[in-house]
Amino acid sequence: MRVLVVEDEVRLAGNIAAGLRDGPGYAVDIAHDGEDALHLCRTAAYDLLVVDLMMPKINGEGVVRQLRGERNGTPILILTAIGATTRTIDLLDAGADDYMSKPFDLGELIARCRALIRRGKGAAEPLLRYGNLSLHTGEQTVQYGSMQVDLSPTEYRILEYLLFRPRAVVSKRELLEHLYDFTWEHHSNVIEAHISNLRKKLRTGTGSDVLETLRGRGYRLATC
Repeated sequence: MRVLVVEDEVRLAGNIAAGLRDGPGYAVDIAHDGEDALHLCRTAAYDLLVVDLMMPKINGEGVVRQLRGERNGTPILILTAIGATTRTIDLLDAGADDYMSKPFDLGELIARCRALIRRGKGAAEPLLRYGNLSLHTGEQTVQYGSMQVDLSPTEYRILEYLLFRPRAVVSKRELLEHLYDFTWEHHSNVIEAHISNLRKKLRTGTGSDVLETLRGRGYRLATC
């Protein structure tokens, strides 16, 4: 999953980004003002936005209102040092999905981010199931039947993204956009290599494949 952190305090932005990268393994971009945030949202695909309320150029509420006005439905978590109930109501009515007051616990922030991404993908529970395959987004574990499957971080992220979109054809470009941030140097064959390794690890004893490759289109989970 790919997250945009919008925070003008450079150190805090870096700490949040590090927590999201090291914990759930998200790809994270950072913007330090609302104007830059809107530009990034119009040029990249994000699964979640973490947005500070008080920022230069365009504040957090302005970012929310503009994105919702453009029919951008990406989940948004607002960070605010303002505790007024009326202000919170305004933010939620503007289109924010959740908020946290500063100072906050990083572990709670990560948990809320996981929950917002799940809900944004239409999954209410942390356990994603598809046939005999199950993935726990909180524990980051994968099981196929009774067998525990050991995946690399990138293999896990690919499978998680596919499980959020069961039976949908997901292109290589879409995977690249949602699994890597702007700091990563794209290589054309990296997704194919990870898909190949993932397919081998998930292959059943009968030799059938959990993943399908549709030439020229992308990948999807095989019919159960």
